[in-house]
Amino acid sequence: MAATTINNLPDRYARAELAVFSQPEVPLAGEGHAHLHHAPRQRAIPAHDPYLFQIGHGPGHFQPLSVGPPLAHASHALRSSPTRPPLTSGLPVNHVSHHLLSDTVTLEILLPQWPGLRHVKLVRWHQRLQAPLGAEFIPLFEHCECLKSIDLSNFYFWTEDLPPVLRAYPEKSANLTCLNLLTTSFTEGFKAQEIREITAACPSLNKLLVACTFDPRYIGFVNDETLSAIATNCPKLTLLHLVDTSSLANERGDPDSDGFTAEDASVSREGLIQLFSGLPLLEELVLDVCKNVRDSGPVLEVLKSKCSSLKVLKLGQFHGVCLAIGWQLDGVSLCGGLESLSIKNCGDLSDMGLVAIGRGCRRLIKFELEGCKNVTVDGLRTMAALRRETLVEMKISCCKQLGAVASCKALDLVRDRIEKLHIDCVWDGLELTESSESKVRSFDLNELNDEDDELGLRKKRKFCLPEGGNWHLQIKENGVCCKTWKGLKCLSIWIEVGQLLTPLPIVGLDDCPVLEEIRIKMEGDSRGRQKPSDRAFGLSCLTRYPQLTKLRLEFGETIGYALTAPGGETDLTLWDRFFFNGIGNLRLNELDYWPAQDRDVNQRSLTLPASGLIAQCLTLRKLIIHGTAHEHFMMFFTRMPNVRDVQLREDYYPAPADDSTTEMREDSHRRFEDAMNRRRIAD
Repeated sequence: MAATTINNLPDRYARAELAVFSQPEVPLAGEGHAHLHHAPRQRAIPAHDPYLFQIGHGPGHFQPLSVGPPLAHASHALRSSPTRPPLTSGLPVNHVSHHLLSDTVTLEILLPQWPGLRHVKLVRWHQRLQAPLGAEFIPLFEHCECLKSIDLSNFYFWTEDLPPVLRAYPEKSANLTCLNLLTTSFTEGFKAQEIREITAACPSLNKLLVACTFDPRYIGFVNDETLSAIATNCPKLTLLHLVDTSSLANERGDPDSDGFTAEDASVSREGLIQLFSGLPLLEELVLDVCKNVRDSGPVLEVLKSKCSSLKVLKLGQFHGVCLAIGWQLDGVSLCGGLESLSIKNCGDLSDMGLVAIGRGCRRLIKFELEGCKNVTVDGLRTMAALRRETLVEMKISCCKQLGAVASCKALDLVRDRIEKLHIDCVWDGLELTESSESKVRSFDLNELNDEDDELGLRKKRKFCLPEGGNWHLQIKENGVCCKTWKGLKCLSIWIEVGQLLTPLPIVGLDDCPVLEEIRIKMEGDSRGRQKPSDRAFGLSCLTRYPQLTKLRLEFGETIGYALTAPGGETDLTLWDRFFFNGIGNLRLNELDYWPAQDRDVNQRSLTLPASGLIAQCLTLRKLIIHGTAHEHFMMFFTRMPNVRDVQLREDYYPAPADDSTTEMREDSHRRFEDAMNRRRIAD
């Protein structure tokens, strides 16, 4: 194998290219480009991000994140030309973002070329290789004198690999400012002792993201002592994420749950107060505990005084965050500097609690509500109206009383302000009458004091006095509630497998003139369902959005039969025909597709119906498929006149250890690349 080389580009070029190759030169042909992210080993792929380089290694699969025009062959990347300067091994990059395709090339070969490297992200989706503890991280600390940031969020490793290496290189560990250890492959996460060792070795950290467990039934669970150690060892933290691994499992909660778990977390008020008191510079805090933290309101009030710079807060399984007794602000509603607030699985959050948050958090730009069963349209509508001048991003998920109809109703007073929205496609309430839609939250304006009335509600809004004499807050535009989502650019929705998308415009999302991107996530087990009686899932209904160019179809959590369907059972090919029918009517530029999975064989693969129907989308320019595929299925895409970028990725856990012989191998990839590169594209 040839030595690893790179391009020494002039300062005006903000990119670096790493090539690992073994084949002879082959000239670049055509103008179209194939960009296979499940490409053969020992191939060159260009970098995509200025001075950002991800290094991944391991056999057979990888996830290059490049979105720039690819090179057809590795050797072409290494040729000198009038527009490509001669090669050298001394490119002074600060960040490295790329993947190695050969399992024989290691970090020991690469890293000596960039002694000034500061930011590294490692990527590996398959299981950890057999090696001594920490052996994979040693080259980073041996060769990178200026290392500041390590991102292992997409790297499969063992938690016990990291602490010994940090202790072995104390000077370089002390210089680290960012550690991202939110690795989704963990089952239990970092243990309390490991977190203490990591923070003790890295006192200069200002960003720390850790996957851990708060469940007291497990050895090494996070408790008050762990929180105290984090605050003591890393007082400069501005960003702290402590996330339970069960939250990273990407599983949707039960909307019928009361929000409380059987066990409480071993985190007390005193422990949380000590954490907040020791981190005065904190700007972003995520505590997704997944076990009950009860009566947390008084603790959250401490954030206002101890963490005065806090702007982003996400709480998972915290109860009593805002009791809203009377009109006195309490709990999280006292954190007036928050710009982003996420409340997840709060068992006792009420409508009046939401109103208090709307009154107290006056700078709120983003608000997320997940798994809160007591919240209704009334409370959310009033809260959104109070924050009308600032709120632009909303997420409403897994709330028992907030399906698609209710969620859109709750936001009808601020539709013209929202730019990004997530709702659940639960179609309860489609039969709502016009009279029921006119109801709004009872809101006694006489209770407002001058400090609360920052929006001038008494003076600037129109109100109606219904029967009973209670004032109802009803913001109007020219006397009528706004019906148009004037600023909505990104819509994200969740839908259960087997449900139709066609009611989407009916619930109130019919008029979105600037909507550019839709993300659809589907979950559920299709194996027990009958053959779909309807012809199509409903993608054709999206044609009503004239600016729609990007579509993400994430069916990765949908379970079905790919290879193991028993006799008489429907497999995934039938469901793909159901999901994709009508996609050819959309004028998409980009499609990001996660196929459904067959868990019995760890199979996530492109099917024949999906390939054929996707190929009908003639305007498509970029196609990303997170899975495997057969060569003859991929050949459908060579007939698409405008497609320039095709990416085939295996960027999910667990990545398959071995592909079957019928799926794409090196020769298959090369034939597909050649077919793509022979095409000519008009622009």
